[in-house]
Amino acid sequence: MATADVTTLADALRSGDATTRIVRGHDAELDALVDGLRADADEEARAKYAQLDEDLSVTLADHRLVKDEWEVAQLQLAVDATVRGFGDVVKALPQAKDTSERFVEGTFFLRARVEGNDVGYGTIAASGANATTLHWTRNDGPVREGDLLLLDAGVETTTLYTADVTRTMPVSGTFTDVQRRVYDLVYAAQEAGIAAVAPGRPFVAFHEASQRVLAEGLVEWGLLEGPVDRVLELGLQRRYTLHGTGHMLGMDVHDCAVSRQEVHLYGDLKPGMVLTVEPGLYFQPDDLTVPEELRGIGVRIEDDVLVTEEGRTVMSAGLPRSSDEVEAWLAERLPR
Repeated sequence: MATADVTTLADALRSGDATTRIVRGHDAELDALVDGLRADADEEARAKYAQLDEDLSVTLADHRLVKDEWEVAQLQLAVDATVRGFGDVVKALPQAKDTSERFVEGTFFLRARVEGNDVGYGTIAASGANATTLHWTRNDGPVREGDLLLLDAGVETTTLYTADVTRTMPVSGTFTDVQRRVYDLVYAAQEAGIAAVAPGRPFVAFHEASQRVLAEGLVEWGLLEGPVDRVLELGLQRRYTLHGTGHMLGMDVHDCAVSRQEVHLYGDLKPGMVLTVEPGLYFQPDDLTVPEELRGIGVRIEDDVLVTEEGRTVMSAGLPRSSDEVEAWLAERLPR
């Protein structure tokens, strides 16, 4: 197939035809040129051209689901830089306590700009009850001793592949008994989810495995009325889990979101796919359905996982996950 220098594309489009397909929203100049080619089309033709654009986006997303070796290597570079960025944040926690969550965000951002192109998405640096807000990106709250800090962040490489990792850590270096209880349940759910990632398994299997563990724990704690199968059938656990357990990862943080459902959401995992496994529990500070001691606690643990021929590889294994490992990691890095 003949190709040309991408810098000549605009000139080529000016003399092109209206059936040119384009992925929308990436280049305003190119979007406008294509719109100009279609300006004289009637309503039926414009609908046909819009469908051509949509079909192109879907087809490209389908092809991007499986990463080749070079892409996996780029994602591993992003993950490794992200791991170092989390280490930077831990060392900076004393200064964050004197300022705000913005110090956490800025500390990670420095690593992203030095080792990559940018952050792959808006960093979530949520301390205390802010962690119960799913996409807390204001990052202007205090970082207090005794709180948990939920950090959801990823470095984007210069080739535009991004990591997506979350850790929840005690600012003081040690979990309280209640914080540990919540954390350990989320960790058990993530363990079950990661174990369900394997070639040939349904994409939804890791979500279902994680949600079952969370539902079992919520029933055991008396927050939901069993049996567990009823809770899952009705989705009652979602009051406290809020979101799905993961998504594809690549050049977009929610990669291939427009791919066909039969090859993604309702398809099977294949070697070369990369996804996040990120269960969480979030108890709102004003939620009277939970004991007061749980209110305002939000915990998420997220890792980037590569599907391999044999099973899976946790690409972000350089960061600790269990509560004991997190405490030991903090003890090693927090300034004394």
